[in-house]
Order: sequence, then structure tokens, then C-alpha cells
Amino acid sequence: MRRGRDQSERQRVPAPLIRRRIASGRGAIEQPNATPDGDAALTPRFWLALVITGVATGLLGDLMMAVLRLFEYIGYGHRAGSYQAAVEAVGGVRRVLVLVVAGMIGAVGWYLIRSRLRHEHAEIDDALWRGDGRLSFRRSILTSTLSEMVIGLGASIGREAAPKLMGGAAGSSMADRFGLTPAQRRLLVACGGGAGFAAVYNVPLGGALFVAEVLYGSLALPVVLPALATTFIATVTAWLTLPSGATYVDVPLYRDSGSLITWSAVAGILMGLLAVGYVRLIGWVSHHRASGRTMLWAMPVVFAGVGVLGIWFPQLFGNGKDMAHQAFLGVGSLGLLFAFAALKPIATAATLGSGGAGGVFTPFLSAGAVLGAVLGIVWSHLWPGTPVGAYALVGAAAMLGASMQAPLAGLVLVLELTHGAFDLVPPMVIATVLATILVRQIDGYSMYSARLPRRDE
Repeated sequence: MRRGRDQSERQRVPAPLIRRRIASGRGAIEQPNATPDGDAALTPRFWLALVITGVATGLLGDLMMAVLRLFEYIGYGHRAGSYQAAVEAVGGVRRVLVLVVAGMIGAVGWYLIRSRLRHEHAEIDDALWRGDGRLSFRRSILTSTLSEMVIGLGASIGREAAPKLMGGAAGSSMADRFGLTPAQRRLLVACGGGAGFAAVYNVPLGGALFVAEVLYGSLALPVVLPALATTFIATVTAWLTLPSGATYVDVPLYRDSGSLITWSAVAGILMGLLAVGYVRLIGWVSHHRASGRTMLWAMPVVFAGVGVLGIWFPQLFGNGKDMAHQAFLGVGSLGLLFAFAALKPIATAATLGSGGAGGVFTPFLSAGAVLGAVLGIVWSHLWPGTPVGAYALVGAAAMLGASMQAPLAGLVLVLELTHGAFDLVPPMVIATVLATILVRQIDGYSMYSARLPRRDE
């Protein structure tokens, strides 16, 4: 039996340089994560394709964010600082008009893309989970560019879908160019998708965990190594035009407390229940979204409705970054934060239901942050002493981990996005574990699997 183990150890891929085993005679691959490469062999050709994919993904991330910034400036004159402040600086009529124009641009653009290029694939999750990982670069870049355009003009969806898709499309193109196997393609596309996510948020570790937990579904060493390499390369490349600091700046270094730990157990349960509802809502609107010519009128109407709400709540415009940032800083009254918690998921769901294409990462993070702040303010009346921002950070981690069904990625992403909150890890873990368990037991869908198209589409 031992001889069989030794033989399999010597024949593993890649083959070990030191052929002689250690004194015990046991194999290195008996450590569960140190598996052989399997079908996706990490050959020199694969690593070369991966490096090029990482660089290309970083540059494409820069391009997508340049499109986003251009249309933020066109719509609201935003150059730097708070996007919300730029939206607030223009009149209510202009807010509505800009969103209506965004709806018209998006409706015509996506109608043409989906009708003319309907046989080309540009859904990275679907391509990875039930396909061969092939993505059309042409359709991907058209869809991604259009998505960033309407987000810049105020559409209530996340910005990460475009760089994630473009990273995957870059990986698919490199797989063709280097003649990689189908298994190698899937791994490269997953790494590219996570790298695009990492590049625009400056979260290389969180992006690698996103690859492993969400896109590929394995924390084995032959997956983690290329995932980390790609996200690092893409993130460093994106520093050409994107900042190398935290996405959410100036967040205080909050301290843990007995009150916060106790609250996190209660909040984890509530966040899990709410995450089930939010994910189900996103799944429903994704399945019933407007299509064909219906989209030509539905999208401008929905965008106009969000624009009208934006007269009183400009925080609804865009992906919700400023909304989460305010919660992390402990800014906002109970009533205002509750309004954000109620309206942002509805605005995002309506935007997707009208036929829009975009991400849900930041909208879900924002929902968790403001809900955490709301619950924290209420809790503070019973047990005072903890800053509201600390509750918001714990809420964001719990909502992300549960709604992605990826607790490690959710926790690390909040830490990397803020470059802080390390003292809050214990309550964040408690809330995230409880919320994720609840979602897994009650329903099991994530905010990504809930959006998958029908199998016959």
C-alpha cells in the first residue's frame, strides 16, 4: 500500500524535483489542499497565459473605470471626491433627466447587443459553472462599456461586473491563443474574473478568495496559487491610473467590545434572513427582466422613477459606495439610514429588472452597512458605548459573506476595502458565520447563482 502511495506521489503533476521521499516515506500530497494539478495542469504555457491575462485585466480595469469617470463627469461634473456630493450639487430636474437619458442609452444599447450578438456568450458565472468557460470578447467589451456608462450617469447597479467580465474574457482569449485545454481555460477565466474584481477595488487577497470560493469553488493549492498571482498582477497593473489605497478612506480603527460581540450574534441572524429575501428578489427580477422591445420603454421609465427618488435621496444614484462610506463613518440619522436600507435594494432590483446589466456587490455591501448601522443605533439605546460605524462594518461583512455564500471572501474584502477593522474580526466572524449558515440552510442561493439564466436559454 505504501509503495502505491509513493508511486502516485512521484507521478503527480507537477513532478517533484526531489525524487527521494522524506524518511517517513509519506507523500506530500497527503496534505488535503496540496493536490496534484488535475486536469488544469499548471504548465509553463499556462503560467505565461496567466501573466498576460493579469496584465491585460489590469489595463482593462483601468479602461472600464475611465469610462465610468468620464460619464460621471458628463452627467454631474464629478471629477474627484464624493460622487454623491456631485449629484447633490445639480438640481433635481437634471438628476431625473440624466437618468432618463441613461435609461434610453442602456435600453437601445443592450437591445442591439442582445439581438445582434445573441449567440455570443458574455455571462462569466454561467460560462464557468455550466459551460466550458468560453466568452466572446466582442460582446463582453460592448456590454461592459455600456454598463459603466449608465452607472456613471447614475444607474443603481454595481461597477464590478464589467471588470470581472473583461478579466474573464481576457482569460478566454488567452486560452485560445495559447491552445490551453478546456480545464485550463476554466481556471484561467476564473482567475481573470477575480483579477478584474480585485483590480478596480484594490483587493488582491479578497479577489483571490473570490476566485477560490465563488468562481471556481476550491481552496486547493493548484487553484489558490494562480488566483493569487493573477489578482496581484492585475491590481499592480491597475495602479497606473487607479489609487493604491483603500476604497473607503478615513474609516476609524474601531475597537471590539462586549456589546458589539453580543449584538453580532443577533445581527447575524437578522442579516441572514434579510440576505435570503434580497437574493430571492434579485433572482426574481433577473428571471423576469424586460427583454426585446419591452426594454426600450421599460428601462427609461424605471430609470426615471429612480431619478425621482433621487431628488430626495441622491445616495441611490450609482453603486451605493458613498452610502456605505457614510455608514462606516457613523454619519446619518436612524430615519435616513433606514430609508437607504429599504430603497437601495429596490432601486437595484428595479434597474436589473428593466433589463440593465451590472453588478450587485457594492449594492449588497451598502445594504449590509446601513442595516448594521440601523440595528446598531437601536442596540445602543439598550447597551451604549459602541460607535455606529463599527456596527456598519460588521453588518457589511455578514451581508457579503451570506449573500455570496463565501464567508472568507466576505470578511477579507471588508478588511481590504477599508484597510482597517482588524480589531472587529471576532464580531465580524460571529455575524458572518451565523448569517451564512442561515442562508445556506434556508435557501442556499447566492447573489450570483440566483441570477443564472434558465437552462434552456
